[in-house]
Amino acid sequence: MAQVKEKSAQLAEQLMELISKHQSGEQNPSTESALRREMAEALHRARLSGDAVETKPVVILLSDIRGFSEIAEAYDANAVVDMLNRYFAAMGNIIVSYGGSIDKLMGDSILVTFGLPESSDRDIENAIACAVEMQLAMSGFNEDNLSRNMPEIYMGIGINFGDVVVGALGSEHYSEYTVIGEEVNLTSRIEAHCLRGQILLSEHTKDLAKDFVEVGPPNSVEVKGAREAVKLFEVYSISRPREMRVPRREGRRSPRVAVQMPISFQCLAGKIILPDKLTGEVIDIGYGGMLIESETRLAPLSEIKMRLSLELFSDATTEIFARIIKSTDQDGVYHSSMEFTFIDQAGQTAIKTLVDRLVLTL
Repeated sequence: MAQVKEKSAQLAEQLMELISKHQSGEQNPSTESALRREMAEALHRARLSGDAVETKPVVILLSDIRGFSEIAEAYDANAVVDMLNRYFAAMGNIIVSYGGSIDKLMGDSILVTFGLPESSDRDIENAIACAVEMQLAMSGFNEDNLSRNMPEIYMGIGINFGDVVVGALGSEHYSEYTVIGEEVNLTSRIEAHCLRGQILLSEHTKDLAKDFVEVGPPNSVEVKGAREAVKLFEVYSISRPREMRVPRREGRRSPRVAVQMPISFQCLAGKIILPDKLTGEVIDIGYGGMLIESETRLAPLSEIKMRLSLELFSDATTEIFARIIKSTDQDGVYHSSMEFTFIDQAGQTAIKTLVDRLVLTL
C-alpha cells in the first residue's frame, strides 16, 4: 500500500510540474495540445510501471465466427462492419451480465476472461453459462441479419481454465493489460476445433464443471504445442445458474438425402488455397453439410473450398468452404463428411430447396 501511495504522489508531482511549466509560457492551442500530450504520456508511463505482472488462475473464453473471412469478401464492407458492430454489442451485453471482462477484440474474435481482477468460485459456472447464452442469442441475431440481406452467421466458443500471466504488455507507443501463456494458447486451439454453434471445454474445465454441465463424449485431438492428444468436450446443457440447452443449429440437424453430384475442390493450408484441383462425388447432402467420395484422403478438421453446380436451379455455381469432420477408407476410396463454414445466401437457398424437394420424393 505504501508503494502505491508513493507512486501516486510521484505521478501527481510530475503532472503539477507539467502544468506549471506550460502556465509559465504563452497560452495558445499549440501549447495546450502539447500539455495534453505530455500528460497522457506521463499517465501511460505510470500505468506501465504500476501494473504488477502476476500469475493467476483465470477462465478464458474465446469466440470466433465460422467462415468470417469468406463473408467479408462476399459482402459490402460497410454492411460487414455494421454486422460486426451489432454482433459485438449483442455479445458484449451478455458477457458483461455474467461478470466477464472483454480482454480484446481480434477481427471477428472475442477474448474474454472470468476471474480478473478478482477471482470467484463461480467463474467457471459464469463462463459456461455466458457461452450458452451467447449461442442462444444467435437465433435472434440471425433473424435480424436475414432482414438486412446479410447471411446467417455461426460461432464456435472454446473455454479453458488455468494459470495465466496477467499484466501490462507493450511500450510507450501502445500497451494493453492482457493475459498470456500456455493456457491462453490452448484456449485458441480448442476454439479452432469448434464446429458452428459448438461450445468446447478442455478436460480440466469439464472436470471442474461436472456437477452442473452435460457434455458429449470426449473427442481426442492433436493440438500444436501439446505432447499428447487433448480431450475436448462439447457442452450440451447446463443446470446452473439456470437450466439452458445449447441450440442445435439447423445446418447441423437438417435431413440428409442421397445424391450423385460431381464436385471439384481445393484444399486450404491455413488461409491459403492450394492450387491443386481435386475431384469427387457428393453422395449425400443436408442444409449445412455433405458427404463426399474421392480418391483423396482429407484430414479431419482440415478445410476445403469447392464449387457446386446448381444446374437444377440456375446456370451458376456456388462457392462453398467446408471443414472435414471425419474421413474413412472404403476399399481405397475415401468418404469424407464435412460441415459448411461458409456458403452465400443463394447457395443456401438452392441447397435447402434441393434437400427439401428430394425429401418429399422419399
